[in-house]
Amino acid sequence: MSAANMYLWWGSGSGPCWKPMIVLAEKGLWKDCPNKLVQFSQKEHKGPDVMKLNPRGQVPTFKDGDLVINESAAICSYLDETFGTDKPLIPKSQPARAKCLQRMYESDNLQSKVMLPLIYYKMRTKKEDWDNELLAKNAAEAKEELKHWEGYLNENKFVAGNEFTMADIFVFVFIAMCFRQGAKLEEFPKIRKFYNELMERPAIKETMPPHWADSPSPNQMEGLL
Repeated sequence: MSAANMYLWWGSGSGPCWKPMIVLAEKGLWKDCPNKLVQFSQKEHKGPDVMKLNPRGQVPTFKDGDLVINESAAICSYLDETFGTDKPLIPKSQPARAKCLQRMYESDNLQSKVMLPLIYYKMRTKKEDWDNELLAKNAAEAKEELKHWEGYLNENKFVAGNEFTMADIFVFVFIAMCFRQGAKLEEFPKIRKFYNELMERPAIKETMPPHWADSPSPNQMEGLL
């Protein structure tokens, strides 16, 4: 396996970027993968290097030789099917494969029902305009979504069974962002355990968003979850 022909443009703290970084690290490829940390504040994701490969001006943007892949899930699937196939992150046999894929796609609900109504609402709304009743309603709905994942983890060690899979990577990045933003998730002990255990995985330690280490958390979820 070689990462010499690869190149990844990514942004620190972006869930879609973090997913393929973790996959690369799980495959033993991240340290040798040429890459560029894109500065969102300087709109580098709209720069010519990215735009010529990804007209949407988004990251992650990924190359392997002449092959260009831009969507996070597609990059992850490509890496899993192409490298380290003896230890796939998406199981090859059924029904484990179907369960993993289901949880991968299902994790989009964490973005739409937890992240967007709470973190992104606060980020995009002036503090003096925050609607506390709306935030309380959104937090209650977010907890309903988290109950599903608490239930899955009550049945198994990981979200799609008792083996670590791609689904855990997809879910972890959202849960990690919740904790980064001040969530306590005290009502969800299985999710807390899942988060704490995955934080010890070498691939996750290796790819932690660099700005998290030296900048304070915005705590947008503090008091909500």
